[in-house]
Amino acid sequence: GVCQQINVCNESLMLEKLPACGRTFEEMMKKVDSKKWCNLTEFIMYYDNFTQCTEREANNASCFWPNPLAEGFITGIHKQFFSDCTSEKVHWEDPPDEILITLILIPVLLTCAMITLVVWCSKRSDIL
Repeated sequence: GVCQQINVCNESLMLEKLPACGRTFEEMMKKVDSKKWCNLTEFIMYYDNFTQCTEREANNASCFWPNPLAEGFITGIHKQFFSDCTSEKVHWEDPPDEILITLILIPVLLTCAMITLVVWCSKRSDIL
């Protein structure tokens, strides 16, 4: 028979190694003005290296990636650097009644005028 080796995730090894990824990312983020931390284009390479590092360390510990422990670590890094980057949702409001009524009445009146013109022209086909 074929012997299949089963690798068991060494969570403690992974949790021991992940902070090094975080420290490296933190050092890289010091190069970026904190006002630009919400602009991904300013640090995308650093974040990519951080992601690859966490994946590598998880795999070295025979753990799949992402996993709940690695996700928890990554979430902690996100809270540290990107907690102020929440997007503001646009609050849509109806226009004032005067504008709304105008926007509704103009197409209705134009439609009525066009229908009237077509009917009038069809009755006066002898002229055209």
